Amino acid sequence: MLKYLHLQNVGPAPEMALEFGDRMNLITGDNGLGKSFLLDVAWWALTRKWPRDLNSQLTSGYPAKPTNPKKPATIDFTLTTKTKQTKSYSSTYSPRDESWLGQSGRPWNPGLVIYAHADGSFSVWDPARNYWKKKGQIDVQERLPGYVFSPREVWDGLQVEIEARDVVVCNGLVRDWASWIRDSGIDAERMRIVLEMLSPSERLGDKLVPGPLARIGVNDVRDIPTIQTGYSDAVPVLHASSGVRRIIALSYMLLWTWREHRLAAKQLGEQATEQVILLVDELESHLHPRWQRSILGALLKLASVLHKTAKIQLIAATHSPLVMASAEPSFDKTQDSWFDIDFHSETKPPRVELLKREFVRRGDVVSWLTSDAFDLREGRSLEAETAIVAALEVLKNPKTPTAEIERVNALLRNSLSDTDRFWMRWSQYRDERVGAAKK
Repeated sequence: MLKYLHLQNVGPAPEMALEFGDRMNLITGDNGLGKSFLLDVAWWALTRKWPRDLNSQLTSGYPAKPTNPKKPATIDFTLTTKTKQTKSYSSTYSPRDESWLGQSGRPWNPGLVIYAHADGSFSVWDPARNYWKKKGQIDVQERLPGYVFSPREVWDGLQVEIEARDVVVCNGLVRDWASWIRDSGIDAERMRIVLEMLSPSERLGDKLVPGPLARIGVNDVRDIPTIQTGYSDAVPVLHASSGVRRIIALSYMLLWTWREHRLAAKQLGEQATEQVILLVDELESHLHPRWQRSILGALLKLASVLHKTAKIQLIAATHSPLVMASAEPSFDKTQDSWFDIDFHSETKPPRVELLKREFVRRGDVVSWLTSDAFDLREGRSLEAETAIVAALEVLKNPKTPTAEIERVNALLRNSLSDTDRFWMRWSQYRDERVGAAKK
């Protein structure tokens, strides 16, 4: 498990420090402030490889670089190994080598690490399949240092070069799932259960149920898995919506990683891992609000079912107030944490700051929109917010001219619904002022 991460002169802020909860960790913040970057660094801390270094097709996961190349840059982290030992590590950046330097040898075993990138890519580090050893001062690779899938490779399979030979290390979602369905075995049943758990809505058409195999063209000889929907009994997964494909890909990668880890551990005569770390960027990506409201709890529940004896740690970045609201029933400050990244434009110079905030139940999505997580002044349209700000200024000034009151009233009429709660306050004030002016 990842316990601690400390960055200096790396990323958008001069310094960032995160003390992670043992179970659930949520990261919020505006675009461009470093949420995805923190997940990339967390992956590197756990595996000692940057995703982009293992797969050049990725559009993210590049190695971190110092913010100011003239100043020292460090990444420090602490993790818990599979033997329950706490290990700390410090790495400094070498500008001339363009790399992060530190202790050689294989990374300490943090357990199984699964990273779902925002664009549909996946990175996997398996302690039974991805490791290396040290001979003298040289790292000697014995296994692949990790499995990193582009979005297409998740579906079509991952092929890598091993000892000058192209080797298929994953068949991909389409072929694997089709094979499981043809066999009618335990893997097909597990995929069905995983899909059911990640699509918990009872609304007709929301529940993802596997359908029969199908062909999508006379020149494509593949058998394509399908899903049942409210309007069809067999929609090929390649034709599914972005949100459905996100859930299907997440289901497959979780199941494939768990399945292959168990097989590899058995071949090596080892016990399956007792620690699983899930890194998820933009947890809500492509999902309808109904699914955004359920994905967090479903993912934690699924991981605990797949890895019955393992301890699960989730580190997820989100832009969704529904995801934050969905955490309220289960958030436990003894094992969960919320980190928020803010940009302070009023300081000189402007600065980015990461804070570990107290998680408070806010009761509804609007309250989350106006919280420190998202920093909106109003949970309304931008035009409505502008009108209300103008109206509040009018309410403060008892000498506001009637013409200004009517101008603001027109703004409110054009942007607020007839049942908006602000009308009660505004209408009473306007009636009193306009009525007094007429007298």
